Amino acid sequence: QVQLVESGGGLVQPGGSLRLSCAASGSTASIVVMAWYRQAPGKQRELVARYTKNVDSTTYADSVKGRFTISRDSPKNMVYLQMNNLKPEDAAVYYCEMETLQNSRLWQYWGQGTQVTVAS
Repeated sequence: QVQLVESGGGLVQPGGSLRLSCAASGSTASIVVMAWYRQAPGKQRELVARYTKNVDSTTYADSVKGRFTISRDSPKNMVYLQMNNLKPEDAAVYYCEMETLQNSRLWQYWGQGTQVTVAS
């Protein structure tokens, strides 16, 4: 089991920046994927950024490339999402997601979400 707690959401003006944080606890040694998703009202949850540990690879949604950066502090079991040049369309609830590999099976865990509002 992995428990995830996000923080760092809030209200920001267009063009501004926010950094989201996600703290993981529990079976963190088996984490193989760290990711951020978001869900705006009336829309499906979408992948924002994803880090895959075994290939040391990071991917981003086209809509955030060049503006958002996913990073991690492995010793602290933290993952971050630095969001720059925020746009109104970035407003959503942002979720931290992690996957663990245990007993040859992938397990998916979600945080509770943190609201990001972009408005002037």
